[in-house]
Amino acid sequence: MLFSSLIEASQNSPFKKGFSTVNCEEAPQDVAVPNTHVIQAAAAATTGDSCEFGSNKFFLLCGLGGIISCGSTHTMVTPLDLVKCRLQVDAAKYKSVANGFRVTLKEDGSRGLFRGWAPTCIGYSMQGLFKFGLYEVFKVFYSNAIGEENSYLYRTTLYLVSSASAEFFADIALSPMEAAKVKIQTTPGFANTLREALPKMASQEGISAFYKGLVPLWMRQIPYTMMKFACFERTLELLYKYVVPKPRAECSKGEQLVVTFAAGYIAGVFCAIVSHPADTVVSKLNQEKGASAFDVAKKLGLVGMWAGLLPRIVMIGTLTAAQWFIYDAVKVYLRMPRPPPPEMPESLKKKMGLA
Repeated sequence: MLFSSLIEASQNSPFKKGFSTVNCEEAPQDVAVPNTHVIQAAAAATTGDSCEFGSNKFFLLCGLGGIISCGSTHTMVTPLDLVKCRLQVDAAKYKSVANGFRVTLKEDGSRGLFRGWAPTCIGYSMQGLFKFGLYEVFKVFYSNAIGEENSYLYRTTLYLVSSASAEFFADIALSPMEAAKVKIQTTPGFANTLREALPKMASQEGISAFYKGLVPLWMRQIPYTMMKFACFERTLELLYKYVVPKPRAECSKGEQLVVTFAAGYIAGVFCAIVSHPADTVVSKLNQEKGASAFDVAKKLGLVGMWAGLLPRIVMIGTLTAAQWFIYDAVKVYLRMPRPPPPEMPESLKKKMGLA
C-alpha cells in the first residue's frame, strides 16, 4: 500500500509532463529537482524516451539500474571487503591491508579472497533495487509535497530525506545476505558457501540471525546513503559550475559520465568516513553469537571502531564512483528521461527581484 500510494502521487506530480519528454541524447545527469521553466524548454524540442517520467516502467528501470550498479560493483571488490572485515574483527592476526591479503592467500589460496561473493552479489543487488528505485520515487513524491520553489531552495534536504527513506527499506532487503556474508568471511570453519551458511544460521539462532544486525546496518547505511546521494548531487552541480569549462548541455554523454565518476568518488570518500564506525560494529556483531550492538561497540572502544578505515575509503570511494557511473550509463543506454540540473524557478526569481 505504501509503495502504491507513493508511485500514484509521483505519477500525478505537476512536474510530470515536463520530465516525460526530455531526450536522453541532450539532457544532462539526473541530479535535478523538477523545474518547469527549464524542462518545458527542453521538452519542446526533444522526443525519443523509452518511458514516461514517473511511470511504473520508469521507476522499475531505475531499480534495474540499481541492481546492476550495486550488485556488480560490490561483487568486484569482494577481496578488499573480506580483508577489511577481517581487519575489523581480528586486528591481531590481520595487522594491515597488505598483511591481510598475504595471510588470506597463504591460508585459503586465491579462491579464499572471493569467499562470500554469492551473498554479496545477491544482497547488494536487492539493496540497489530499493536504494536507487525508491530514491527516485521519494524524490518526486517529496518534491510534489513541498512545491517547486521549496524543492529548489531546500534541494539538499530533499536529497537527504529521499535517500534516507529509500535506504530504510533497502537495508531490510540487504540484512539477511549481509549477515551470511560476514559469517562466511570472519568465522573460520563455519561455512564456505551461502548454501552451507543459511541453514546453519537458521538452526543455531533462528530468524534473528538474519536481522540482529539490522539496526547497526541502518546506522551504517542510512548516513552513508544520505551522504552518497546529497554529496554527489551537490558536487556534480559545483563541478559543472566551477570546474568543467563548458555548460553541461554542451558536454557529450561520455564527458558527462566522466564528471559523474569524479563526483561519485568525492562523495564516496565522505561516505566511508561517516559510516565506518557502524560498519565495524556490523562486522563484529555478525561474528559474535548472542552479542548486542551496544556490547560490541563498548568492547571495541572508540579507537577499535575505526579499524580498517583506509581500505574502506579506497573500497567505498571506488565503489560509489563506479555505481554512479554504471547507474547513469544504464539510464543513457535505456534512453530514460534524465532531467536537467536545478535552476531557480521564475516565480522565485520574481519574488527575490532577480527576474
